[in-house]
Amino acid sequence: MRTAQAIAGSAVFFIAAPCIVAGVVPWLLTDHYHLPLSTVPGFVPLGWLLILAAIALLVHSFARFALEGLGTPAPVAPTERLVIGGIYRHVRNPMYVAVLSIILGQALLFSSWTVVAYAVIGAIAMGSFVKLYEEPTLASRYGAEYETYRRNVPGWLPRLTPWRG
Repeated sequence: MRTAQAIAGSAVFFIAAPCIVAGVVPWLLTDHYHLPLSTVPGFVPLGWLLILAAIALLVHSFARFALEGLGTPAPVAPTERLVIGGIYRHVRNPMYVAVLSIILGQALLFSSWTVVAYAVIGAIAMGSFVKLYEEPTLASRYGAEYETYRRNVPGWLPRLTPWRG
């Protein structure tokens, strides 16, 4: 896939997946963001910090797929190369971590247990998708390269020291 196609495909998938999951659904769960902001000290700034940092992480992750992998995160247009640079040196699933962080940031922002419950359901769904589809697919597509990467980089919680692949 050419770089321009990978960028366009990743942009479309960005709107179709994380913008819906971390944007539209929480927007609906918070009455179109009309819930009052949290009165718990520190929750509002912490929520905003989590949301903004996670958006930056998400954009970075999508860019790595298009520029390094020459593909998209969408299963219908996968990368030509295994993406292991940037944030992927520290965690294998930064897009899922970012999406869940955006949702949890909104839960803090509004002190919403409904949004927390949605994040828990989302985490279970994402974890199941990774185990049942992504890991077997990546192992099949990239073989030993993926197995080495998988052994050296944690799936969900980033490590502080980078893996040198």
